[in-house]
Amino acid sequence: MPGQKMYIVTTLGLIQIIQKMPKLLAFPPIEAKFASQICGTSAEAHEILMKNVNGDEGSWGLSMDTYEAMRAALKPGTALDSMNRLMVQSVAASLDSLAAKDGKSRKIHLSSWLRHSITAATTNSVYGPQNPFKARQVVEAFWQFENNLMSILVGILPSIMARKGLTGRATVVKAFESYFLAGGHKQASVLMQNRFDTGARNGIAIKDIARFEIGGALALLVNTAPATFGCCCSSMPILVFLRSLKSTCPLLTSTFQEVLRYRSMGTSVRQVTKDTLLDGQWLLKKDSMVQMPSRVLHSDSSLWGPEAHEFNPRRFMKSEGQPTKSKRAPAAAFRAFGGGSTLCPGRHFATNEVLAVVSMFVMRYEMVPLSGKWTLPTVEKSNAASVIMEPDTDVEVLVSQREGYEGDRWSFELKDSDEIFAVAAEDTAEYQSGA
Repeated sequence: MPGQKMYIVTTLGLIQIIQKMPKLLAFPPIEAKFASQICGTSAEAHEILMKNVNGDEGSWGLSMDTYEAMRAALKPGTALDSMNRLMVQSVAASLDSLAAKDGKSRKIHLSSWLRHSITAATTNSVYGPQNPFKARQVVEAFWQFENNLMSILVGILPSIMARKGLTGRATVVKAFESYFLAGGHKQASVLMQNRFDTGARNGIAIKDIARFEIGGALALLVNTAPATFGCCCSSMPILVFLRSLKSTCPLLTSTFQEVLRYRSMGTSVRQVTKDTLLDGQWLLKKDSMVQMPSRVLHSDSSLWGPEAHEFNPRRFMKSEGQPTKSKRAPAAAFRAFGGGSTLCPGRHFATNEVLAVVSMFVMRYEMVPLSGKWTLPTVEKSNAASVIMEPDTDVEVLVSQREGYEGDRWSFELKDSDEIFAVAAEDTAEYQSGA
């Protein structure tokens, strides 16, 4: 905020200390303020959101209830499995549509295709049969809104500077309001039911529940497509080894984590709620802000080794294939999903979706760039809401069915699972045991 003191923290040790002080160095007050501004909620809804926003008076109120509702719905288990199944079937349908009728190659714009397919798969799995994103104009309005987020956040003459974004937001909010009034959430995922019930129980009007939900849609959609795109462009030369994909594939999961490390630009932020002495030597003044940019940490050679600025798809594999100069960084140094009490609750769903799209794509199709070489586009125009850098330009590719599988019908099945893929330090057995 203008005129507000800011502290930038880039040392892993200090970041870990900050994560253990969620009441003194708090995220919910910041999230609440930006959520109201981005979503355009009423003054009444904002007032309700700010009551006990940081949980200082116990686990009650809209803010605390929302965190708990999301964690409960998105943790590994039955509710997440149901979302994953719908997501996988939607991805499979998108892949079916890629098959050229004459058996020849088909040209697509990879980033656009991924965004379209992932938007459909994600929203179908969350919002159910009456998914408002089934309407093309809602999808277009949402991405128009997302593309103008910075202008909305800056807040300078928004009716002029952010006109397109505000128009897009209004279209999506109206669609959500109709969805809730029709009871669409009752047939939706546990996540959507929890979010609606939490708002209603705390006295939020349906109009404002609809406005808050556009923020939920941002969290669901903005980063998954660029992460999947990064996996494809960064690793297609090595993904030929995935044709024999069975129950596990450490190379694929390592590539995914490396894309998040290499392409992450997220910044964790905290508000200092009272004067705080950090690590016995750094005085943080009340009402100031603390920023912890993941990109600085992810490129720190003291943590990741001398080739920290290079893309190494095998970096996160246990041992096989790692160059001798690679260094095994502490698990906590990987902050693509944040960390501590505000660790992204949707990390398991996002991970499942990216890995599903890439593995299902590779099993079915050959894909080559029209330019003849896989090259990541520049990312200078990435949106402020993004955690993963978005490509400035698209990549044209030729897609063809794998030889010997032309015309075959494919079926994908997802089994129940409560296992956790430790994509963050907090998911590891060592962290959960307190070791």
